[in-house]
Amino acid sequence: MTKTETMLKEVKLFINGEYVESSSNRLFEVKNPATQEVIAKVHEASFQDVDRACNAARKAFEEGPWRTMSVSERCEKIRRMAEIIIERKEELARLEAMDVGKPYQTAVEREIPRAAENLKFFADFMEKQGGEVYPMDDQFLNYTRYEPVGVAALITPWNLPFMLTTWKLGPCLATGNTAVIKPAEVTPLTVSLLGEIAKEAGIPDGVVNVVHGFGTQSAGEFMTTHPEVDLISFTGETSTGKAIMKNGADSLKKVSFELGGKAANIIFEDANLDKAIPVSIQAAFMNSGQVCLAGSRILVQRTILDEFLTRFKEAAMNLVVGDPQDPSTNMGPVVSEAHYNKVTSYIDIAEFENSKLIYGAKRPNLPEHLKTGYYLLPTIYLQENYQARICQEEIFGPIVTIIPFDTEEEALKIANSTDYGLNAIIWTQNLQRAHNISHDVRAGTIWVNCWFVRDLRAPFGGYKKSGVGREGGHHSLEFFTEAKNICIALQ
Repeated sequence: MTKTETMLKEVKLFINGEYVESSSNRLFEVKNPATQEVIAKVHEASFQDVDRACNAARKAFEEGPWRTMSVSERCEKIRRMAEIIIERKEELARLEAMDVGKPYQTAVEREIPRAAENLKFFADFMEKQGGEVYPMDDQFLNYTRYEPVGVAALITPWNLPFMLTTWKLGPCLATGNTAVIKPAEVTPLTVSLLGEIAKEAGIPDGVVNVVHGFGTQSAGEFMTTHPEVDLISFTGETSTGKAIMKNGADSLKKVSFELGGKAANIIFEDANLDKAIPVSIQAAFMNSGQVCLAGSRILVQRTILDEFLTRFKEAAMNLVVGDPQDPSTNMGPVVSEAHYNKVTSYIDIAEFENSKLIYGAKRPNLPEHLKTGYYLLPTIYLQENYQARICQEEIFGPIVTIIPFDTEEEALKIANSTDYGLNAIIWTQNLQRAHNISHDVRAGTIWVNCWFVRDLRAPFGGYKKSGVGREGGHHSLEFFTEAKNICIALQ
């Protein structure tokens, strides 16, 4: 899509089955990160708007048919949402590429289909669930029911906005809850369409609501403190998670948080580098490094350090950085000016900490219409001090550090040295070592000789400051429901 083909969009709120303007008439701009062109004006929800959305969700939960509808009928409508997403995947992928700055090919081939699969998976999963039965000496019978909690606030990030929203919306709806969604303010375009997709699929009015705005003293705070909201699912940075937890504490809202990460990608000397290097490139620079699961700390055993550096640098240099809409592009810009300034500030930090620059740390040479975009070459540093800031802090951009180690014990110490524990990657052909290191790394997901492989039945979440709770499979079922025990006297 060229600049001349881009149309300025007006993004409204979706409340109780219809798109409406903000009651405050406040709008904010969204820019294409590849060009800085304004691509949308978005209605910012006032407190009154959020209040209407939460009350609509409450009414739909208490009075509407959604909660009492049969599981099979409810899940059939959710599967229809998934079908509509696939029917519209090219449109959604174009918007996602324009809004986030990610390559269109990645969005259309992976992320939009995965968004549809999220909905389909949880619809299929819920239809197969039952409860437990506990007889007591033929005198009593206990059985359990899993009932929806109520109104869910779903707050989603800007890096994978559509995919991560359906990851929350799928189990939320399949278990019979209603939702108020707030996408990130910098990437609202695709998520805003979930309102009309839900309506077309036959989801009753008020079940799915979408509001737009910011965090403090805006839609985010209004949602997380609202008395009609029963539970909050949030994906984003750790500091925001802390604020949301405080907001929900007074009313004891259930919370599920997937927060920051600083994954260790551990390359042992027996690793198959023909596999490890291309996957490590993907783990480092996919979505311009704007992935919570990014392998941003690459721990390399010193005996293979020189070979790894040479091959990893060559692979990074071969990445095509450019227009997200171009099928040949591997890496687009970062999402916004503010984020670009944060990411590039680590170049000065790296220099101050005497990190050795291997490649990057500057803007790529791009055509004129992309020169104002928020671009940075894939950037690689070598740093012996694993406690340096660039090795400890989540940069969330295309900057990685390579940290040498000598022994397994040293690798484990470095891997566990950060405040984060979302995931880790291990490359070795030694089965015993793979198991032992996997057991001892304090992180929620460990990938051995692979990365970004997801079974939606498996638990997903983090240790330490990387999150609270788990999602996926029955873990999502437990979060979005209340377990009720019923005890029947048989005599």
